Amino acid sequence: MSINKVILVGNVGRDPEVHYIERGVAVANFSFATSEPARKLADGTEIPEQTEWHYITVWRQLAEFCEKYVRKGMQLYIEGRLRTRQWTDKEGRTTSRTEIVADTIQLLGKRIDNEQKQQ
Repeated sequence: MSINKVILVGNVGRDPEVHYIERGVAVANFSFATSEPARKLADGTEIPEQTEWHYITVWRQLAEFCEKYVRKGMQLYIEGRLRTRQWTDKEGRTTSRTEIVADTIQLLGKRIDNEQKQQ
């Protein structure tokens, strides 16, 4: 048995880019930041805030939801799974990317905040 599950709480780095593939299936992609706050160790060493950037991919109705409601700066709860893709670019270089394929997205924060960010 194996489990491939990711849970993230963070902020949208850029508005979702949505496109439609065959048969009108929606796909959305956006960057997502999670951060660990700055802290001071017992010996006085200060560790600055550390931000990790994630590449989020969303399919079908959830992609359409993101197109309509998700905007840069919004705080989200995301559940999904890791997927690594590999391809050869136009120059013949092999490139890979690890992304999170989201199954669940929930808007966090005050409803008023989310509505203001959409304007």
